[in-house]
Amino acid sequence: MIIIGCDYHPGFEQIAFVDTETGELQERRLEHREEAEKFYRELAAQGMKVRVGMEASGHARWFERLLAELQFELWIGDANRAIPLGQSVASTNQPSCG
Repeated sequence: MIIIGCDYHPGFEQIAFVDTETGELQERRLEHREEAEKFYRELAAQGMKVRVGMEASGHARWFERLLAELQFELWIGDANRAIPLGQSVASTNQPSCG
């Protein structure tokens, strides 16, 4: 599987991705619309299973439709609920007594 983190902007997207089978990591900048569409269609043509994660955006409808057409998973996150790097989530685990 290819897992892609996508920083989507109206004119381009910056992606980082990992191939979970080989461990290979890459980063790329894809210009919209032609370059991005070509990249994702090539993954589909190779029969790759793909998951894309991105922040919610009102400008990404064409991109969401493309991923649906290619039957790729799309995970959309809420940036307001993201945890900044360097901060930790408070644990709800209580120490055991005993």
